[in-house]
Amino acid sequence: MTARNLMLLAAGGSLALLLGAFIFQAFGFAPCKMCLWQRWPHAAAIGVGALVLAAGPLVLLGLAGALSALVTGGIGVFHSGVEQGWWEGPTSCSGGSDTLEGLTGSDLLSMDAPVNVVLCDEVAWADPVIGLSMATWNAVISFGLAALWIAALRLRNVNNAPQ
Repeated sequence: MTARNLMLLAAGGSLALLLGAFIFQAFGFAPCKMCLWQRWPHAAAIGVGALVLAAGPLVLLGLAGALSALVTGGIGVFHSGVEQGWWEGPTSCSGGSDTLEGLTGSDLLSMDAPVNVVLCDEVAWADPVIGLSMATWNAVISFGLAALWIAALRLRNVNNAPQ
């Protein structure tokens, strides 16, 4: 396996995860705000993969790909923690409080409330075998993809080392 092939495999993994997210969305699992955040680094990794096709396995590209995978994995871990109630998520997409504290009368009577808000602290789908949510699977697989990017960089360095 060459460094170029490993980088392309990692970028292909991001493409597969992104396509999977869109397929879930097509089946009615609307993404929350943090789900959308997790998609952007995958898109960046796919772009890096396209650059690897054009320019070869450059160190800067490998670092960009690894960083993209680590960022989306980190967001996935944070999102998983929000889903499990380990920490609070963004107030713009988390349930949070059951009280009306902090709302004014006009807030309560407003007809401008968003429709079909998808909450970040609710698990939309979990696999039936071990119960991991989509956010958790994204984190696990993304860290694996980061390992591929890093392995490609190590392989590239070994193959380019002076003899």
